[in-house]
Amino acid sequence: MNPNEDVVLLGLRQRKNGAITEENEEIQRTTKDREVGNENKALLEEHEDTLNEEMGSVFKGTVLGDDLTTLAQNAAFKAENVVRKMIEAGWSVCHFHHLPKWLQDNDYLLFGHRPPLPSFDACFKSIFRLHTETGNIWTHMLGCLVFIGIATCFHLRPHLDVQLPDKMVFGVYFIGAIICLGFSTLFHTVNCHSEVIGRIFLKLDYCGIVFLIVGSYVPWLYFVFYCHFKPKLVYVTMMCTLGLMSLMVSLWDRFSETDWRPFRAGVFTTFALSGIIPTIHFGLLEGWLNAIFQKSLFWLLLASFLYITGTTLYALRVPERFYPGKFDIWLHSHQIFHVFVIGGALVHYLGLSEMAMHRLTLSQCSSVFS
Repeated sequence: MNPNEDVVLLGLRQRKNGAITEENEEIQRTTKDREVGNENKALLEEHEDTLNEEMGSVFKGTVLGDDLTTLAQNAAFKAENVVRKMIEAGWSVCHFHHLPKWLQDNDYLLFGHRPPLPSFDACFKSIFRLHTETGNIWTHMLGCLVFIGIATCFHLRPHLDVQLPDKMVFGVYFIGAIICLGFSTLFHTVNCHSEVIGRIFLKLDYCGIVFLIVGSYVPWLYFVFYCHFKPKLVYVTMMCTLGLMSLMVSLWDRFSETDWRPFRAGVFTTFALSGIIPTIHFGLLEGWLNAIFQKSLFWLLLASFLYITGTTLYALRVPERFYPGKFDIWLHSHQIFHVFVIGGALVHYLGLSEMAMHRLTLSQCSSVFS
């Protein structure tokens, strides 16, 4: 046999092996789809009696004089209840490509997605199931509970330790953090309910980020410019104005679209980095060494680093971008982003506590409002 014939035979074998591999993969996909179909068929058969009973009661229970519209409304209501019962009875995670368009957010997470669950009860029960949103829900839900606990302990302290105006300023931060983490938890819990509900809670999620940024800067500016009322008023007003503008952008429908992910990250990052202006002002006003001594600059930079790092990973979808399908359930970019947000929020709270101690024990000037 000559070398050319060897090459031809080798090519034929490779094509044959490739065809066999593709055939095996197709058989596996078909088997998996058949299993899911059998599960759905069994579920439908299980509730068939319920469906017949509910639909039959509509026709048997109608009284003389009911018009066709009322009959149709009753039938639709009964059918919807049956569908909800079937959904709540059991559902399976699905592949990304089996999701409706409005649920397709990250195409690097291939499997483990919740299907549409048009029932709030089913959505909240899914908190205790394993899927792509499990980590997102639990990270911010636990973070929200932690900040509720910290806020409660802080505000129960005697007024001799912390004066009421200072408690109010810290309260702004606690409210911002709790709203942010709470809205995020709700969004990741119910975003599979329906397109309308998902879009509403996504906007609330974005608004929560704005509340966290504003809530972080107000107490920081309060203590940084503790003895300087006018710059404090100017910068607090500036942050509130930027926050209002960010809220308006967050409520814009196109802002929540998947293709606008980098733009969203850019808006929130730019808003957060606007704090550079009062930081430079403070450094020039009281000296950089003083800023470092009070650790106001250190804590702000550390918290900002955590926020920006998490946001960058979220925008670039790292690490799942490099290993599609490997981080479907745990350690994908959105979960990492959530962890960095909680870390940044806790670091910021520690920084505010140290700044408050320094100002309240060493400063000779009166409170902020004077």
